[in-house]
Amino acid sequence: MLNNIKTVMLLAVMTALLLAIGQLAGGRSGLVIALVFALLFNFFSYWYSDKLVLAMYRAVPMDVKKYPGIGSAVEELSANAGVPVPRIYVIPQDIPNAFATGRNPANSAIALTEGILRSMDRNQLKGVIAHEMSHIKHRDILISTVAATLAGAIGFLASMARWAMIFGGGRRNDRNAGALGLIVAAVVAPLAAMIIQMAVSRSREFEADREAAVISGNPAFLIGALRKLAGYSEKIEVKNGNPVTAHLFIVNPFKLSGIRKMFSTHPAVEERIKRLESYRA
Repeated sequence: MLNNIKTVMLLAVMTALLLAIGQLAGGRSGLVIALVFALLFNFFSYWYSDKLVLAMYRAVPMDVKKYPGIGSAVEELSANAGVPVPRIYVIPQDIPNAFATGRNPANSAIALTEGILRSMDRNQLKGVIAHEMSHIKHRDILISTVAATLAGAIGFLASMARWAMIFGGGRRNDRNAGALGLIVAAVVAPLAAMIIQMAVSRSREFEADREAAVISGNPAFLIGALRKLAGYSEKIEVKNGNPVTAHLFIVNPFKLSGIRKMFSTHPAVEERIKRLESYRA
């Protein structure tokens, strides 16, 4: 419950940032434009984000004959989670990883890479699938997608604000919110949006890990999977992917170094394993 309250508050702050940028960059008309952007971006992400991400990674429906046992495991875990059985897709990539997508539990899908299907044993796969089931159950995909969409819209409007400063917008805004306000809108707001998106995503990952331990019946399943995933993610990066989709995966599929690690959409695997270990005590 506390996680849900935090998530709602963070999304509200992101929406406020978006509207503030519009107000500072263009007054009342800018506020209206920002509101329209927010509505359009979220409408599009609600209805089409799942189709786009599956197409981006060339995911295809799973052949149950090629992967025996996966279908029955998904049905078992769906029953444990109390959600409809999701569609299962396979991503033709060697990197072990997985993600869930879909606007609600009735229209959900879980995509597993060929790499994860080869490298994990049955129990570890159950841990991974249970993690994704938790995301589906709590509509985390929609929440994270909205957060990513708002962050993208904030970045776009901030870019417009920077152009407004270059072409004299700063002088016009001296009479309104002031040049300082426009600078904040153009520079600080996108950074704040990125930090908030990161906080939303990380909190949902911790909660999905906790719930996965319940759905699968044993936290050791996901612990083993995360240990393997951590090792592979340092060596292999997803191909033809977009960092905008990083929040969907069970671990970040893109190699991060330096300051980029600070803004990862995922908590450190070591911390996730530490929390899961505490559930076994």
